Amino acid sequence: MVSFIVRSDVNITRSKPVWLFDLDNTLHNASHAIFPAIMAGMNSYLARLLGDGVTPASDDVVNATRTMYWQRYGATTLGVVKHHGVKAEHFLDATHRFDNLESMIRAERGLRQLLRRLPGRKILLTNAPHRYSSQVLRHLGLQRQFQHHVAVEAMTVHRHMRPKPSKLMLHKLMRHHRLTPGRCILVEDTLANLRSAREIGMRTAWVTQYLTIGDTAGLAHPQKRLIRPAYVDVKVKSVRNLPARMHRLR
Repeated sequence: MVSFIVRSDVNITRSKPVWLFDLDNTLHNASHAIFPAIMAGMNSYLARLLGDGVTPASDDVVNATRTMYWQRYGATTLGVVKHHGVKAEHFLDATHRFDNLESMIRAERGLRQLLRRLPGRKILLTNAPHRYSSQVLRHLGLQRQFQHHVAVEAMTVHRHMRPKPSKLMLHKLMRHHRLTPGRCILVEDTLANLRSAREIGMRTAWVTQYLTIGDTAGLAHPQKRLIRPAYVDVKVKSVRNLPARMHRLR
């Protein structure tokens, strides 16, 4: 008598990876026009916030404060909330408003087909606010490619905002979606976020084509060649290179 072992659809689904995709400078070129506009919006907001009520703060004070908050907390928003009592939603809304967002977006062709080709579920995991990231997804035609859309407003732990690279947030995300880190692949341009993901057991893919000099965290070779750190499993120029590197991400 011959017996057969039949794998259920559930088990087959669980054997596939779960892709966690960043948005800005991963799926599109935010450095082209969007990041400069966000930076200008943050500077204007901080100048008013740090001023005396009549005269805005100087550029030097604004730049130093913004940089300090980003380095200390991983996001300027957290510093503004913590030190000035500003609501995160107000700051994010004020700094992510654009007159013509569609004209500012630059992205490769074929992203929809790429995501369809990758096996497993896809989750968008972005430190950007939901309204803005939804607009970008719609323009790229990718909104139906992600089973879940996790924007920065949803990244809370014990009622406090904890965006990437927070490992507490990543663990909560795993529990909420009933995932294990070993099944997940984080696709990102930001090394600090990839490091946190690797430390909790995820696989990591570093997308480099939209990086500027300040984004490399000192990991640039003298010949301007980006060095892959040990916590990055795969370094790719574009997300379109991911299918060819799947063997390194299993």
